[in-house]
Amino acid sequence: MAAEATRYIVYDTESVVDGAFLARVRFPEDALDPEEAVERARREQLAEGKSDFIPVTFHVPVAIGVARVGADFRLQELKSLDAPRYDPAEMVSLFWRGVEVYRSASLVDFNGRGFDIPLLTLAAFRFGLGCAPYFGTADRSGYRYRFGEKHLDLLDWLTEYGACRLHGGLDALAKMLGKPGKMETRGAQVDALYREGKLQEINDYCLHDVLDTYFVFLRTRVLTGELTLEREQEIVSASREWLTARAEEQPSLNRYLESFGAWDPTPFR
Repeated sequence: MAAEATRYIVYDTESVVDGAFLARVRFPEDALDPEEAVERARREQLAEGKSDFIPVTFHVPVAIGVARVGADFRLQELKSLDAPRYDPAEMVSLFWRGVEVYRSASLVDFNGRGFDIPLLTLAAFRFGLGCAPYFGTADRSGYRYRFGEKHLDLLDWLTEYGACRLHGGLDALAKMLGKPGKMETRGAQVDALYREGKLQEINDYCLHDVLDTYFVFLRTRVLTGELTLEREQEIVSASREWLTARAEEQPSLNRYLESFGAWDPTPFR
């Protein structure tokens, strides 16, 4: 399919803390091993009344899931980058090369401005990779313009650009639409899964988040008037069939489809 036919790139990432790097930066005199450095940093942040989430500066991507979506809002492709190796440098390289190839497409994510894009640009900085399309346009036509069309952060958009909080996040919005949302795996478990060598499980989880983001994105297009509700529901039904047809090749889709429910907006039930 021609690059021009892709209108949106819906994506998500998962990451783990580089404990060795954290130790060198935060505790250079203490000769801590990576796990000790992470645990100490978390304890110190909690003692200061902060979240124990280590800043994105110290994270490395271990999963990048991507869906290509056409101007008709239908799914064109769904994949985990650099499968089955999931090498961080190669995943990041493939992501930015994809942005280059599909430069007419818009990026769509959930909290991408707050986490995913900093993660991916800092990883490109670490690995010496170019992201020219992303950084190359500084005006309102570029990805970095917060209120433009080249990068749609659904969290930013739905919270009036940070004016309110969205409790429950992507999980709540997906479940509001009858989609799976969080199932067995949650973001807080990714670090433990990585230590157990379960990269495939992490990437499956990431791909499920991509799909949740896609279905939330479709409903936001109903809000903007780009889709009627009837058309959105037709696309949702077609997407379910599209995923079912690919489940044999991508077995992780079976778990998503098992929890794929119908949209019921009725309150209090």
